Amino acid sequence: MQVRPHSIKSRPRFLAALVLVPCLAGCFASPGGESSSNGGQSGSRLRVALAFPPAENFSPYGADATLLSRLGVTEGLTGLDANGAAAPALAESWRRENDRTWRFTLREATFQDGADVTPSAVAAALTRATKAKPAPAALAGVSLDAKADGDRGIRITTAAADPVLPMRLSSPSLAILSPKAYGEKGNPDPVGTATGPFEITKVNGGSVTLDRFDDYWGGRAQASGIDARFVKDGTARANAVRTGDLDIAEAIPVAQAATLDKATLKEAGTTRTTSLQLNTRTGPFKDPKLRAAARTAIDSSTIVKGVFEGYADPGAGIYGPAVTWAESKRVKPAGRAAAAEPDGQQITLATYDNRPELPETAQVVQQQLEKAGFKVKLEVREYSRLESDALAGKFDAFIGARNSLLDTGDPVGVLGSDYTCDGSYNLALLCDKTVDRAVAKADGTDGTGERQDAAMAAEAAILGTDAVVPLAHQQIIAGVSTKVRGVVLDPYERTLVGTGTRR
Repeated sequence: MQVRPHSIKSRPRFLAALVLVPCLAGCFASPGGESSSNGGQSGSRLRVALAFPPAENFSPYGADATLLSRLGVTEGLTGLDANGAAAPALAESWRRENDRTWRFTLREATFQDGADVTPSAVAAALTRATKAKPAPAALAGVSLDAKADGDRGIRITTAAADPVLPMRLSSPSLAILSPKAYGEKGNPDPVGTATGPFEITKVNGGSVTLDRFDDYWGGRAQASGIDARFVKDGTARANAVRTGDLDIAEAIPVAQAATLDKATLKEAGTTRTTSLQLNTRTGPFKDPKLRAAARTAIDSSTIVKGVFEGYADPGAGIYGPAVTWAESKRVKPAGRAAAAEPDGQQITLATYDNRPELPETAQVVQQQLEKAGFKVKLEVREYSRLESDALAGKFDAFIGARNSLLDTGDPVGVLGSDYTCDGSYNLALLCDKTVDRAVAKADGTDGTGERQDAAMAAEAAILGTDAVVPLAHQQIIAGVSTKVRGVVLDPYERTLVGTGTRR
C-alpha cells in the first residue's frame, strides 16, 4: 500500500524534559535470569512497550483483541496481505459456494494447550463470538452460522450475502481459541489457549510475559519470548528506547521523535484517523445546527501543523490517504444543517492520554470551539477508564484515534460499527435512517470497485450529519533498537511482533 510522502518541519525541542522521565532500566529484565544485555544472541527475549493496557482482561471480543494480535498471541482463519486482501492463516484456502455460504479448509495446527485445531473447535469459537455481548465490531449487523464439515472443513453461512466474509474473519476480535478458553460465563481466556507464535504465560498488572510457542504451524519464532509492559507515558517509552532499556516501543509521540536517533525511528503509513465525535443523542449536540457550528469552528490544518508536526494529513473524511483509493472516489456531503450561534453553550470534551497527541489535539479543539462561542470543559483520562463512559454518552464530545480498516479490512466495517443505530462502537451515538440505509447498501454490494463507491457514498451520508469531524490522518511512529530486526509495521496496526522479529 502506497502512502503519500509527508514533509517534516523541525522545531526546537525541550530536551531538558528528558531528565524528568522515569528511567525504565531494570523493568524489562527477562525471566529466568536471562540478561537483556546478552549481545543479541539468537533466541533473545524482546522487551516491548505498548501504549494501552488491557481494558477488558484480554478479552478477544473488544479493544484488547489488537493487543493479542500485535504480540503474536492470537490469529483467525484469515489475515490481511499488504494490499488489504484476505490471506491464509488458520484456513489455508476457501471458496464461495453460493451468495451466503463459504467453505474454509483448515491447515494442520495446534492450540497452545496441546489440543488440535479441529473444525468443531473452530466452529465453536466462531459461534461463541456471535453470542458475545456486545458483539465484536467485525460482526456488527452480521449473523453467521459455523459448522464443521469433514475432517478439515468449516462451512459458514450468513443470514444475508456477505461478499467480504474472508476479510471479516481476519479481524483480531474473531481469533480462534481452544475449547478450554471458554467457561460457562464471561469472556474467553486467551492465556495458553491461542494459536500464535507466542503464548501468554503470566499476566501481572502492568506487564505480561510471553514465551515462544514451539509448535506454531508457521514455524518457530526467532525470539524466545516477549516481556511486554504497558507504559502510558509516551515520553517514557521514547526515552527507554533511546537509553537502550527497550527493544520496541509503539506510538512514539511526535514531540519525542527528534530525541531518537534516526536509525531507531521507524515510520509507516496507517489508516488511523483522529476525529471529533459529537454526542447526537443527548446534550447540546443533539441539535444538528450546533454540530454544524462545531464543525465550522475546527481548523484541522492547525492541528496537523501544531500537534502532529507533519506526521499526519488534515482530516478529509473517515478514510485518509493511506486508503489509496478513497480520495478519487470521495463524495461531497449534502444536506448539512446551517450552523447556529453557540451563545456560550457549555459542553464537556473528553479524550485519553495513552496517545500523547490526543490531549494536545483536545486543547487546540477546545480553543477553537471556545473562539466560536462554546464553553468547553476538558476531561482527560487513561483509555481503560474512559471507554465505557464514552460509549454510554456521558460526554458531549470525544476525541479518539480509530483505524478505519482495523476491524475487518473492509471499508464498510467501520461504518457499521461506529455510525449505525446498532453499532457496537458508536461513540457519536448516531442513529440516522439515511445513514443506516447507505451503510446497509454498501454492506450488500459485491465487487471491489463497486463496494468502494458505496462506502464513499455512506461516508458522505455520515459526514452530512456532522456527527463526526475528521481532524487528522496519522502516521505510525515506533521506536526500534538498532539490534532488532523484523518488526512488522502494517497500516492496519494488527501486527508488531512476528516469527521473524529478533535481536
